[in-house]
Parts: sequence; C-alpha cells; structure tokens
Amino acid sequence: MNLIIEGHRFHYEMQRLVGQFFPLQKIIVFQQGALPPDAQEAYVYTALKQTKDAVQLQASYFCCGKTHTLKERMDAVLPDFLKQAELTLGRLVYRLLAPLTGITPPWGILTGIRPVKLLRQLYGACPTPGQAQRAFAEEYLVSPQKLALAAQTRQKEDRVLARSRPESFSLYVSIPFCPSRCRYCSFISQNITMAYRVLPDYLQLLCQEIGQAGAVAAALGLRLETVYFGGGTPTALEAEQLSRIMAAIEQAFDLSTVAEYTVEAGRPDTITPKKLEAIRRGGAGRVSVNPQTFNPQVLAAIGRGHTVQQFYQGFAMAREAGFDCINIDLIAGLPGDDLRSFQESIHQALALNPENITLHTLSVKRAADLGATAGAELGGRYHQATRMVDYGQCRMMRQGYHPYYLYRQQNTAGNLENTGFSPPGHEGLYNVYIMDEAHSIFAVGAGAVTKLRHPQTGVIKRLYNPKYPFEYISRFEQRAGRGDEICRFYK
Repeated sequence: MNLIIEGHRFHYEMQRLVGQFFPLQKIIVFQQGALPPDAQEAYVYTALKQTKDAVQLQASYFCCGKTHTLKERMDAVLPDFLKQAELTLGRLVYRLLAPLTGITPPWGILTGIRPVKLLRQLYGACPTPGQAQRAFAEEYLVSPQKLALAAQTRQKEDRVLARSRPESFSLYVSIPFCPSRCRYCSFISQNITMAYRVLPDYLQLLCQEIGQAGAVAAALGLRLETVYFGGGTPTALEAEQLSRIMAAIEQAFDLSTVAEYTVEAGRPDTITPKKLEAIRRGGAGRVSVNPQTFNPQVLAAIGRGHTVQQFYQGFAMAREAGFDCINIDLIAGLPGDDLRSFQESIHQALALNPENITLHTLSVKRAADLGATAGAELGGRYHQATRMVDYGQCRMMRQGYHPYYLYRQQNTAGNLENTGFSPPGHEGLYNVYIMDEAHSIFAVGAGAVTKLRHPQTGVIKRLYNPKYPFEYISRFEQRAGRGDEICRFYK
C-alpha cells in the first residue's frame, strides 16, 4: 500500500496506523505529495495545509478508480498544536479506512506498544479518573472493551510499580538458541544443534559480560529486583551450562534483594528433571512452560516441535521440582485453529491452575516462515481472533485471573494485544517493569538491549549488543567502554 505524506512530519505514526488496516502489506511512503510510480495503484493520502488563520487536515483513499476523502479544520495557535494535529489526522485516517476496509482496530489510533502507560499518564494529567478515561476513549478512539481492560491492568501494574525504587534495576539474560524454529517466530535465534562451534565461546563471554554488569551495578549502588532468562529457549542448554551461567550471576550480583527470578522453559521438549533441578539450585523460582495451543493439529501446523503430552509432562516436572510459580503462554489466531478449539485450550490451561497465563495474539513478521503467506489470512481472521481473545479474557477473569500487564505488537490478528493474567499476588514483576519502563534493565548476551532509565529525569537510553552469537563473539572487545558509558549516564 502506498502512503502519500504532504505538509507534515507524522510519517512514522501514519505508516503504523495505515498498516493496521492492511495487514502485512508493506506501506511505502512518498513525501511532498509525490504520486506513486503507477497512479492507478491504491494509495492513502494525508495532508496538513496551513492558511492565514487555520489549518486544514485531509485524509484520502484512492482505490478502484474512486477517491474517498475526509477533511477537518483546526486552530493553528493551539498551545500543543503539533500533538493535536497528529491526533486529528490519525482520527481522520481511522474514520476513513475503517468502513472501507471492514477493519475497526479496537485500540483506535494507538500504534504504540504500551497503551496502559499512556492511560497512566492521562490519569496524572487529568483532574479526575473519569476525565482521563474519556480522553483515552475520545481522543484515541479506544473501544469501551479495551478501555476497561487497560484500566484494570493499570490498577494491578500500579501495585507492582510501587515496589520499584530509584536505585532499582533488573537483569535480562539472552540465550538465543532453540531446538528448532516455530513457523511464526522472527526472533534472533540459532538452532542449538548447529551452534556447537560457537556455544563454548558464547557461554564464556556471556559469563564475562555478566561479571562486568555486576561490577557496574555495584559501583552505582543499584538494587537488583528481578532476573529473567529469555531467548530463544534457555532450556535448550544443558543443565551444566545453565548452572554455569547462574553461578556467574550469583558471583556478580547481590541476589538478596531479588524478588523474582525467571527462566523460560518455553519448549516442553527441552525440559528435563536435571535441568529443572539446576535452575532451582541456581536461585530461580519461576519458569514458563508454553503449550501455545492444546490442539495437536495446530501444533504441527506451526512447527512447534512438541506434543501436547510433552507439555503436560514438562508442567508436571516443574511442579515436582518445586516451582510454585509457573507461566503458561497461549496464542489466539494460530493457523488452523478455530474458536471451539481455542476455547478448549483455555479450559485445559485453567484446569492446571498455573500462577500466570499470558494470552498472546498471533503476530506475524515478514521474517517469520509464515510471513510470506499469512497476510490475507491475518486480515481474514480479524473477527475470529477478536472472539478468541474476548472469550479467553472473560473466562480467565471469571476464574479469578486478572490482567496485570499488557503490550501490543505490529501485525497482530485483529490488531489486538498480549496480556498477562494471574490470581492476586502472583503477578510477574519483570513483565510489568519492562513494559512500563519503570527502571533500568541491564541486558547481557547476543541480541540483548540494555535500557537505562535515569532515576531522576526519567530519560531513556538504549545500548545494543550485536544480534547474532557469532557477531557477539567477534565484536565483544568493542564493548570495552560500556561500563563507563552506563556510569556517565547515571552520574
């Protein structure tokens, strides 16, 4: 889909918004009113044109020889003119494209990852909670259902955020290896069986980086709140390798303040009693064991690489190993799944009484195996994905699970969200901290992104590690000044 921009700088926002109406289509931006190479191609046109006393905003959609247009005038002397112009133009695009495409994004014109954080900011800026919620719904066109979900999530998040202090930080450990790649996955991950040449060096340098991060944290007097192993699939490693990394963390950091220590054991086919024992001995009390679906045919269609029975075995092993906090991931909108099958997955997950259930909506990136063929299906499954998510959320809340964190991704079926649910007192702390950007996240390993948050100013700074394990190894020495850079940021 072509997008023409004229007279404004809201390129990124308009590109993201238009993309919600044309799933997985590449949105090509043309500036300054330049027509696409073939003027007969469909395109969206957005413009801001200023006259002496006012500004005219316009959104048009050309398709099949017809042009549809909406316009609105606004005062050019508003104190927050640029923000209001962006919102107004976004609403024009939404109201133009929703009836023409049959897609009505429930989050309105919001294109960001963190809608709950925006709602929290509105609570702080508006005189009353009611006014904040009205602004969220009317300015951003958020549906009543998503407003209610965001408001509930904010309440749970606030209790977790109250635990974070100015000196708090969390640690993320990247294990970018998997036994195989799922068809919907676009993460930076390497097949563990093909990584035997780089794995020894990777583990050695990862432990070295952990030591460096610990020295920086100690020098700054920081307080470690949570530790999170992600990937990839951390349990693709052997038990001895997991123990080695966790021992490096114990040596480098003061773990006496850690309230949550998580290791993702997401692929049930990688779980063994020996690995779980190593994880428990290393200090972790929370694991994630992810079925994604309880439908065997759907598991095969997405290349998940494990059976439903293996999931049950992995979950039971985690309980037997003493884990009293287990997360389960489910995905709505998977290829081959339908509403009845998804409902059964919800029922089976709830029957296990896990402490966390994260309900994802399928998000397909072009880099994923499904990316080349899923565009039409993603758009066609819009309403079914919505029914799946609505059912899952309602069913979990009826059973005492409440939303405690929420985020959105591009190219999700139904333009929906990913939401974590838990009974009271079992919220996943790391998830809340990273979604709200409450404090710094020190991240180690290939593909890891350290996100620093200044405790006084709230300024955010990101520091990127090389994406792939071989790059991480070959360019490791280039990070020599990373510790000094972090110290300068804080001081």
